[in-house]
Amino acid sequence: MAKVGQTAAPEEAPQHDPGAIDRAYRFHRARRVARERRHRERRWASFRFWFVFLLVLAAAVFLAARTLGEIERIFGL
Repeated sequence: MAKVGQTAAPEEAPQHDPGAIDRAYRFHRARRVARERRHRERRWASFRFWFVFLLVLAAAVFLAARTLGEIERIFGL
């Protein structure tokens, strides 16, 4: 049974970590930089996709035109 007259010893306050603020700042700054980098890479990936797509499309149109020209020349259409 607990004794009524005694009180529990006061708990000590947790010790403050002097480097915690710096670590939190670096952590959130790294997250922000990573988010900006992902956004920039996604934008450039979209640009590269459309650029390569247009190059392939132009090459396909060029080859189709050349092929049709050769077919007309060979068969006299």
